[in-house]
Amino acid sequence: MSPSVPDISASVPESDIRAAAASVDPTVGFGLYVHVPFCATRCGYCDFNTYTAGELGTSASPESWFDAVTAELDIAAAALNPTRPVSTIFVGGGTPSLLGGDGLARLLGAITARFELTDDAEVTTESNPESTSPEFFDTLRAAGYTRISLGMQSAAPHVLATLDRTHTPGRAVAAAHEAAAAGFDHINLDLIYGTPGERDADLDASLDAVLAAPVDHVSAYALIVEDGTALARRVRRGEIPAPDDDVLATRYTRIDEHLRGAGFDWYEVSNWARSTAGQCHHNLAYWYGHDWWGVGPGAHSHINGVRWSSVKHPARYATTLAGNAIPVASHEVLAPADRHLEAVMLTTRCRSGLPLALLDTAEAAQARRLVDDGLLVVGDDVLVLTDRGRLLADAVIRDIVVAGDLG
Repeated sequence: MSPSVPDISASVPESDIRAAAASVDPTVGFGLYVHVPFCATRCGYCDFNTYTAGELGTSASPESWFDAVTAELDIAAAALNPTRPVSTIFVGGGTPSLLGGDGLARLLGAITARFELTDDAEVTTESNPESTSPEFFDTLRAAGYTRISLGMQSAAPHVLATLDRTHTPGRAVAAAHEAAAAGFDHINLDLIYGTPGERDADLDASLDAVLAAPVDHVSAYALIVEDGTALARRVRRGEIPAPDDDVLATRYTRIDEHLRGAGFDWYEVSNWARSTAGQCHHNLAYWYGHDWWGVGPGAHSHINGVRWSSVKHPARYATTLAGNAIPVASHEVLAPADRHLEAVMLTTRCRSGLPLALLDTAEAAQARRLVDDGLLVVGDDVLVLTDRGRLLADAVIRDIVVAGDLG
């Protein structure tokens, strides 16, 4: 939903990034995202920047990736002035758990050697249930990780098969129990709904499994058929149907009812938590427009109104950093209008709501019409999506933004 990012020459974006990093507002929250691009297999629906060992060959390895990541951490720590205390760290992928507990502990050690963490820093890693174990979670907890996010997707074997997921249906819940036994208070399970062939009973079984696990956070995402994926090719050939919008809306409502009945509440359209402490504060920083430096191949960053992405291939990423250059693939300096647009788009999706003070005259008039239509509600000087509004969140946001463009 962010504005398009133009490709331009490396010298200009590096200058913009360093200038932004040298004049940061120390009162704004700061996070680090680390992208681990390795996967054992490629899921049919995934279009993330990931690579299997066969795809990389000898061009890159976890060790060369780690060396390049530490080089980028050095650049980030030197560029930021003043050096920012880190309040959130999120290790994503890919499959970070393929690094093993020792590898992820080593990564966190490299970060803490270069950055100070706040006393209450949230440190999350994503994990594939099949590459975890009790020893894995014990090692992460001892290293200083505070939060685990596990990819479950579904409890139905045939749904997992359609998604090309390799873990067995019960493994994600077992991993959640292992993480809890290791001392993790904050554990997330990810669900995907609307997969072709998924039935209401399949979704109910998945939700029952989630609610039987020791988790305080659930993410649930509608299946999107991304161009260029194996899933898109199967849909194009007519082997399986595309997800149906009406079915997706029904499934979302079903998920929300189950989770709210079990003590979870939504705080972003696709995310539910048992408490404020259980929310993913790293993702909240994205939605609230805070600063973060994305480390790793293909990672995205935002510092002081400058946004950029890193080169995608791990080998080229490492080569660029070997020359002590920020590995920029694309970048943009956000104009005030861009920052306004993103603030409207992102805060509208959050339970905390869209501040009325953000809206111009035309946007405010359109928002009042959406309130009359039952899609938004006004409270404490913010606009919050109603239950029906969440089903139409993208359309609500588009209506407000278009009104501003026309005003």
